[in-house]
Amino acid sequence: MSDLFSHRGEQLRQGLAPLADRMRPRILEEFQGQEEILGPGRLLRRAITADRVGNLILHGPPGVGKTTLARIIAASTRAHFSSINAVLAGVKELRIAVDDAKRRLDQHGLRSILFIDEVHRFNSAQQDALLPWVENGTLTLIGATTENPYFEVNKALVSRSRLFRMLPLEARHLQELLLRALRDPERGYGSRKVVLSNDACRHLVDVAGGDARSLLNALELAVETTPPDADGAITIDLAIAEESIQQRAVLYDKQGDAHFDTISAFIKSLRGSDPDAALFWLARMVEAGENPRFIFRRMLISAGEDIGLADPQAMVVVEACAAAFERVGLPEGLYPMAQAALYLASTEKSNSLLGFFDALKSVKATSQQTVPSHLRDANRDRQAFGDGVGYRYPHAYAEHWVAQQYLPNQLQGEVFWQPGALGWEGQRRERMQQRRAAQLAAAAENEAELGTVLSSGPEDPTLNRWLQRQLGAEGKRLDGLRQRLWHSAHWQRHDRVLILEARSLLWALDPLAATPEGGVVIQAASADDAERLTAQLQVLDSLRQPRLLDQLEPGERFEWIAARHPFRHCNAAELHQQLDALTALASPTAELRFLFSRPQLGPAGALLALAQTSPAERELLAQVAPLEQAWLTTPPEPLALEQLLAQRGWQVQSQHWGERLELEVNAGLVERWFSPTSSYRIQLDQLLKPHQVQQIAQLFQQHQGERIPQELRHQLCMAKQQQAPAMPGQNHREPRLA
Repeated sequence: MSDLFSHRGEQLRQGLAPLADRMRPRILEEFQGQEEILGPGRLLRRAITADRVGNLILHGPPGVGKTTLARIIAASTRAHFSSINAVLAGVKELRIAVDDAKRRLDQHGLRSILFIDEVHRFNSAQQDALLPWVENGTLTLIGATTENPYFEVNKALVSRSRLFRMLPLEARHLQELLLRALRDPERGYGSRKVVLSNDACRHLVDVAGGDARSLLNALELAVETTPPDADGAITIDLAIAEESIQQRAVLYDKQGDAHFDTISAFIKSLRGSDPDAALFWLARMVEAGENPRFIFRRMLISAGEDIGLADPQAMVVVEACAAAFERVGLPEGLYPMAQAALYLASTEKSNSLLGFFDALKSVKATSQQTVPSHLRDANRDRQAFGDGVGYRYPHAYAEHWVAQQYLPNQLQGEVFWQPGALGWEGQRRERMQQRRAAQLAAAAENEAELGTVLSSGPEDPTLNRWLQRQLGAEGKRLDGLRQRLWHSAHWQRHDRVLILEARSLLWALDPLAATPEGGVVIQAASADDAERLTAQLQVLDSLRQPRLLDQLEPGERFEWIAARHPFRHCNAAELHQQLDALTALASPTAELRFLFSRPQLGPAGALLALAQTSPAERELLAQVAPLEQAWLTTPPEPLALEQLLAQRGWQVQSQHWGERLELEVNAGLVERWFSPTSSYRIQLDQLLKPHQVQQIAQLFQQHQGERIPQELRHQLCMAKQQQAPAMPGQNHREPRLA
């Protein structure tokens, strides 16, 4: 009977739950956003699918899916899943969870996953109570926090967990959530006639600011408070939408990330002479209630550190503006505050006062050491997430200025200050316009070069040792070719890499080390190669192993596709099919790298160059050498490949270089040249009689141990994807490789 009432109570709770809770995705396929960490082939998605989720800390603003992702993990794991909220729980609840986990592990061999929402709310003692059980594997921890874990979570817990930064949802994700809520008859409003105008939809999405919960709460308020018309339709227009979600919340914690990151962005905007960005970050701090004295104090520091003697009046202006603010107060005091910021952003810059600190260093004789990523405070997260990486220090450039992005991506091109044509402003008007134009170009370049690092985790010494052994197993010459193949590759940690027709792991080692949250997929050249590669990979953890290509996940795409001598056995029609398949497998920012090595002298021609050959041998070799030369001088495959790639929208460039070497004739080399399936043997069979082919093979066997000259011409074909990605909803077929 109690079960019946419990079931009935759960049904009532679900019916009374807010729309945002009812519409939570239940499976990964319903989850919106976070493609960089949850897209097909990404590490976290593979870990969830394989039920290999280790200790995780999910970090991001409200409404981006942290709790929802934890619930999806709970639904997909074979381990026991339990959750607590750090706002309501204490050491007692933790002790109960640990005791239950120990009992399940001892009696049933069942793993336990504990999800702690708002984990940063636990004090240091409560977090310390978790540490021994996370350390010995009794519990697997999944924590969710809106605060920076490096700032608010026990360092010991952070060092034993993999961190994932979750970003605000994009407009397309929020639009999809709106449509899903309107269409779903069970959890949403699909059973009711709700009409949402385009203007209302755009307003809800825009003001939600990437927060799915805020968006769905606003939709629910609009629907539930709007009476139906005569036809029973609930029409949500722009006016109703504006009443339902009136103001975007400013996410700002005076003791957390937003405080440090925003003041960092403000000071860097002043130093970089960008008055528009300075006004934006100043307005954000004022709107969030930042202490004005703190802002003026930082501007006084900037006047000395970044302007100094280039404009001695800077310090005077800021001090005067601060005094005026104290006398006037808010809101009129915002005028002198904005005046001080604009003056600092627009005046000349110099860091010559830093010479004083050089003197101090000599005296002490000691050494010490969704703001855009490169503007964030790098003191805490640089190593894990790359915060601050890519920031260009203006004093390192001519005129103490460099074209650089200071505003958020969505506000590039906004102009908040238009200098007048007269006086102090007029002297800087033309230069400011030139700098704004240069910054727009730099913003696009910055987005291409610097990706946001979204996860971090403990080092893997086993993988590092394995990589060193694999590199040491290859010869010096092949290692040099590997370096040429991947030279100047700008990896992102979550990139996915496809290696085609591989005979060894050599070409996969660089991306394996550089893409820990992405993944490497290898297509073996043959079944024997696949069996050998599988054996070599057994020592690695299954989540870090490169996958051998047997079946790709639906929707899986790759940022890098590379190979040595691809398409060796393809005819023209097959080559077209393969390139179509690869283009379909490429992500919108993908890059191809294909390395070809073409000998300039065939085997018979090389052996003919030896003085030790007899007249009879030379006569036989002389019949074959011209045939070899004809094969080698035909139009090279890479040239045709470049043309075919260009036809498919790729931007192609090539590098060429030569290499002289000597080959030792041995049994393996003879087998490679004269096996029935080798391209060289196939060419000989087409032009010579069987006994002649046999004579040539025997001739090479007789010269085993001797060295023959060879010259190779290498070509590295590099292509970048230029095609626009397919729009959602377009019909397409999943690409397949032969």
